[in-house]
Amino acid sequence: MSSESITKDDPESRAAETTPDGDPPDPIAALTAERDQLTAANAELQDRFLRAQAEFQNSRKRAEKERVEFAEYASTEAVRALLPILDDFERAIKSESSDKKYSKGMEMIYQRFCDSLKKLGLEPIVSAGQPFDPHVHHAVEMVETDEAADHTVLDEYQRGYNFKNRLLRPAMVKVAVERGSK
Repeated sequence: MSSESITKDDPESRAAETTPDGDPPDPIAALTAERDQLTAANAELQDRFLRAQAEFQNSRKRAEKERVEFAEYASTEAVRALLPILDDFERAIKSESSDKKYSKGMEMIYQRFCDSLKKLGLEPIVSAGQPFDPHVHHAVEMVETDEAADHTVLDEYQRGYNFKNRLLRPAMVKVAVERGSK
């Protein structure tokens, strides 16, 4: 048998040599189809790569944000723990002392302590004479009076503070109310 007769009689050989229409295969069409398939696969891989890269960037930013928030929260708790000491300094300065040098020294220490806390981000809330704001004030006492406008803070029992533009502790205040509205 000749090699020509084997090729013609072998069904697999004939399928490779012809298309379903009975025409010989077009090598350009086969290459074009393969190129299109590879282009689609490349686009899919490129898309997956970009998505993975974006997810990595997002997780990196999220981790950095969490680290910063943790550091800020840790300093918030440290400053919150120092507020009773600051309150004690204020009470000590308000009390009368016969020793003027001692009083002056207490005021200097208090001022340095306040300056250090201010550098960290602590800001006192000004309350006396201000309108009552339930977001920053805690009304401990409400007094009927005609001497001040309704819902005005008359006195401050304990100073309130903001830390890095967030309320750390509300101010404990005495609030004026109109007579008969209580």
